[in-house]
Formats: sequence, structure tokens, C-alpha cells
Amino acid sequence: MFHGKFLRMLHTENTNGAFEVSSGVRITRNNDGGVVLDISRGKVFCLNGIGALIFERVRERQNETQIVKEISKQFDISAETVRSDFVEFLNSLEQQGLVTIARDHLHDLQTR
Repeated sequence: MFHGKFLRMLHTENTNGAFEVSSGVRITRNNDGGVVLDISRGKVFCLNGIGALIFERVRERQNETQIVKEISKQFDISAETVRSDFVEFLNSLEQQGLVTIARDHLHDLQTR
């Protein structure tokens, strides 16, 4: 995975029909990336810079293609690598209850 882990757990709207940030989830950016607060479950997560960028773009309802293209260009990483890590990161966010992913779209992402 590029630039280390996107998501590190500290404590115990829909993008083109694909992703939605869960209600009660907020993000604050800082110099190191961002902090995500899940208000409904009382959990805090740290994101590195790329993770925070992805989370913000999902919140802004950008689609996968837009996000992958931006990261690939900004960090000079192949789109294939970014796409693979993007899917893995979104799976992590979903497992933590921070986003929801349309099942049919996730299958499409994994078969690319």
C-alpha cells in the first residue's frame, strides 16, 4: 500500500451511487492528515494525508475515477496502484462504519 496505512484506529451521501459518508461522522484536517470522529459510536480515527484526501473527496461526492486520477497525478503513482489501494481503503472505512458502499459497485471495483 502506498504511503503507509490510510487508517489507524485510536479508540474503541452518495457518490455516483457508490459511496456515502455515514451520518454522525466528521473529519478535521491537520498537517499530518486528518482526524475522523464517529459521533454515534464515540470512536476517533487518524488518517494520513492521502486517506484524509480520499475521505474528503468521498464526502464531496466525487466518484472513484475522479479520486484515483487526482491522487495518481498529485503523487505520481500509477492509477492501477491507486485504484487497488483505494478499494482496500474504502473496504476499511466500510468495516469501521464510516462509509457505506453499494455492493454492486464494490464488486465492479474488485474485478478490475
